[in-house]
Amino acid sequence: MRTRDLIPPERGHSRLRMTSTPTIKKPSFLARLFGRGDAHAEVRPLWHRVVALAREKAWYTQGGIADTVEGRFDAITLVLSLVLLRMEQAEALKTRSALLTELFVTDMDGQLRESGLGDVVIGKHIGRLMSVLGGRLGAYRAALAQEDNGALAEAVARNAELVEGTDPATTADLVRRLAGRMAALHDDDVLHGELV
Repeated sequence: MRTRDLIPPERGHSRLRMTSTPTIKKPSFLARLFGRGDAHAEVRPLWHRVVALAREKAWYTQGGIADTVEGRFDAITLVLSLVLLRMEQAEALKTRSALLTELFVTDMDGQLRESGLGDVVIGKHIGRLMSVLGGRLGAYRAALAQEDNGALAEAVARNAELVEGTDPATTADLVRRLAGRMAALHDDDVLHGELV
C-alpha cells in the first residue's frame, strides 16, 4: 500500500503535515493529581529526534525522497523503523520500543485530526498506518540483514516516495550508514535520542 492511499484528501487548504515538533499530549489533571506521570516521558526525546532526523535535508536532496506529505511520512517511518530495529537488539530497550510506537500513533492521530478527519474514520487510518509501519519494519529488517544494498534498495523503492529519476541505491546507502551509526551507539544514547 502506497503512502498516498493513507493520506486523507485535501480539505480546503488543510492537509496532513509532518512537522518537526510533534503533537505533545499532556497528562490529564487526574493523572497529575494521582501521581501517574507521562508514561512516554522517557522516550519523548527519542521521538522528537526521530522526527528531526527524518526532516534532515539529506534524505530529500541526496536520498531523493520526495519532499511532499507522503514523502515526509515515508522518511519518518524509515527512520522510526531503523530506531525500532536498533531497540530490538537490546533487551532493556525492547519494552520502550512499544512506548515509542505509541508516540508515533499519538502524533499521527493528532495530525489526522488536524486534517479534519473525525473519530469514525481515524481508527481505520491509524490501523492502516500501523500496518504500513509493521510492513516497512519487516522489509527493512530483512534488507539490512543482507550484506549488499540490493535488497535494501528494493525495500526503499517499494516503501518510499522517491523523486522521479532517483536511484534507490543512493537512498539505501544513506539508510545503511544511519543503521550502522545507530548500531554503534550505547543503549542509553539511543534511549535519550542521541542518535548521531
